[in-house]
Amino acid sequence: MQLELIDWVFIVGFFAISLAIGAIVSRQAGKSSADFFLSGRNMPWWLLGFSMVATTFSADTPLLVTDITRENGVAGNWVWWAFLLTGMLTVFVYAKLWRRSGITTDLEFYELRYSGKPAAFLRGFRALYLGVFFNVLVMANVTLAGIKISATMFGFSPVVTVLVASTVAVIFSAMGGLKGVLLTDFLLFIVAMIGSIGAAIVALNHPDVGSMSALITHEGVASKTPMLPAFDFATPESRNILITLLIMPLAVQWWSVWYPGAEPGGGGYVAQRMLAAKNESHATGATLFFNAAHYALRPWPWMIVALASMVVYPDLDSLREAFPHLPESQIKNDLAYPAMLTFLPHGLLGLVVASLAAAFMSTVSTHLNWGSSYVVNDFWKRFIQPEASEKELVRVGRISTVVIMVLAGALAMYLRNAKQGFDILLQIGAGTGLLFILRWFWWRINPYSEIVAMIVSFLVAVWAAFMAPEEMESWVKLVAGVGITTVAWIIATLVTPSDDESKLRSFYRLVRPGGPGWQRVVDRAVAEGEPIAQEGDGASIGVGVICMMVGCAAIYTTLFATGYWLYGETTKASILTVAAVIGAVILVALWGKLDLQAHDPDTSPVEP
Repeated sequence: MQLELIDWVFIVGFFAISLAIGAIVSRQAGKSSADFFLSGRNMPWWLLGFSMVATTFSADTPLLVTDITRENGVAGNWVWWAFLLTGMLTVFVYAKLWRRSGITTDLEFYELRYSGKPAAFLRGFRALYLGVFFNVLVMANVTLAGIKISATMFGFSPVVTVLVASTVAVIFSAMGGLKGVLLTDFLLFIVAMIGSIGAAIVALNHPDVGSMSALITHEGVASKTPMLPAFDFATPESRNILITLLIMPLAVQWWSVWYPGAEPGGGGYVAQRMLAAKNESHATGATLFFNAAHYALRPWPWMIVALASMVVYPDLDSLREAFPHLPESQIKNDLAYPAMLTFLPHGLLGLVVASLAAAFMSTVSTHLNWGSSYVVNDFWKRFIQPEASEKELVRVGRISTVVIMVLAGALAMYLRNAKQGFDILLQIGAGTGLLFILRWFWWRINPYSEIVAMIVSFLVAVWAAFMAPEEMESWVKLVAGVGITTVAWIIATLVTPSDDESKLRSFYRLVRPGGPGWQRVVDRAVAEGEPIAQEGDGASIGVGVICMMVGCAAIYTTLFATGYWLYGETTKASILTVAAVIGAVILVALWGKLDLQAHDPDTSPVEP
């Protein structure tokens, strides 16, 4: 495809504004590592919420959704829709605890919660493991999407795509720090939503599609439109589909698997934004807005394009025929999304290209800033140069930003499709989720619990990837990973010594988690004349769990109501819309009972 002047106006204008924002805030971002990575802990909920949504709106997300929808229909998206339960648990239980901790990165948690050399090891090792290894894998998946989009639409080589996209993302991220990322994310989300909606409208108007009603009744599409898989246990194949698409995600995956952006108990770049909030109320509001927009607002434009692609490109052979210049390794179902974008008219083409660039930059810039925050705060400053000046820390952050991007670009050359990277990430994190949920509320968990969970989950992932029988279903591998890892870390917890009593008490005093899991520590402190509990500690946990369930119901009904409005099934759509409104009203009524502090907690730096 050839870009015309109007297209270039949108594309160049977008990049110019993004870089201008980075340049404007670069002076303030360079003052200190706190400004570079947390924007001075003074960000409002709406800006943080938009940033979270923009970050998860990566260039590979529409490709992943297209891959899933073409393979398993709309119902196949339950493999990621189920993570809403994780997200809402973070909103109503963990967001305030993260903000209350007052730490700089979520990895500081290890030396806030645990003591001694094992805690230090966890913090340093995971700084590199998550900040570099895991982070590079996520970014490589995003970069792979950029490679496929540019190759399909413009015939660019992978090397050219990686060099151009990476250079712009690195310059922007290194200049403005988190504040630059947040401000630009606000713009990126708006542009990306306009682009995705525009792409869906064009897809529906394609001559082979015609309209939404024609699309959902098309013989090649009708079976893919249900939002729930068929509850059919009659045959092994139908039973496996139901288990894979719905039962496993809702029964096991959401609480047991660590996945970027949906970490059980919060973490990663979501925790980074909660820590940058003005207070607990803003941290909770930001995370709630993120989950509502992520699951209820954004999926349908992508799924419409995916369904339309099944009419225009019904199989992989049709994609091969349409794009003979692409290597065989890139001809996968996820290629159908950029393939549909080749029908965009000029003007909208430029806007959509800008929106995809926006999605790429938002995700990559966030991961670069987040990953480098680990390298700087939890590795360099903690173990290499404890006395490093703020200027040195910012400089190391900018250098690590470049290194992480180079590694991600190199790895992207070897991945094949979006679902491949998604499955790898799920398997590596299988079994660690319950630990991350309970470590805030059970005093007995110690650093050895986390070390064992980390090692065992990785080894099981290696087994699943290279040694498991080929005929073994993916959900069986996931259950095996969850079961083996969970049993291993629970045994490690019970057979290893409990953590230092003074560390447990200081953590409780600061975070005030409450609940029966800390009662033994609270009772010992009282017996020794050192009471650590306050009236009302943990009192809102029950309310938080209720809000979680109501919030999930409200967002799921909004998601389904939107689908039924699009399908033209007005009765179902109306009932679900009313249910969503009732859920929202209940949440508003319960908000005041969540014990959210409007003031900044009195915290001090974590001492090693």
